[in-house]
Amino acid sequence: MPYQLALLSARVSRGLAKIYTEQFGISIPEWRVLFHVFNGGPLSVREVFQRVDMDKSKVSRAASRLEKSGLITKKTNPEDRRLVELTLTPTGRKLMREIFPQAQNYEQQMIERLGDDAPKFREMLARFLKETE
Repeated sequence: MPYQLALLSARVSRGLAKIYTEQFGISIPEWRVLFHVFNGGPLSVREVFQRVDMDKSKVSRAASRLEKSGLITKKTNPEDRRLVELTLTPTGRKLMREIFPQAQNYEQQMIERLGDDAPKFREMLARFLKETE
């Protein structure tokens, strides 16, 4: 089962990456950073790292590329100078408003493939994720 979950995860990620890579030029690590900042920002690099389960260096490199692209800003937290806060720029918010509906459409296609089993599958995923924290 762990192998099957890893394989499923890779396939789902690759399928979604096809959308944002081909159409928007965003890498998988960049998408993960953008997604989390879009949904919960501003966030520190540390918070993103904890949420995306990627190496801290990958998160930092993705954030640097996104900053160079004008999609996020990085600002040192005045209360804790070790923390760098990431915030979407107006261009980054616009991009996410374009990508997000396509990502939701991709999710809907997966849900439709599961049919009536979709709610139970989501429940089981949530349970596994909670138990493996």
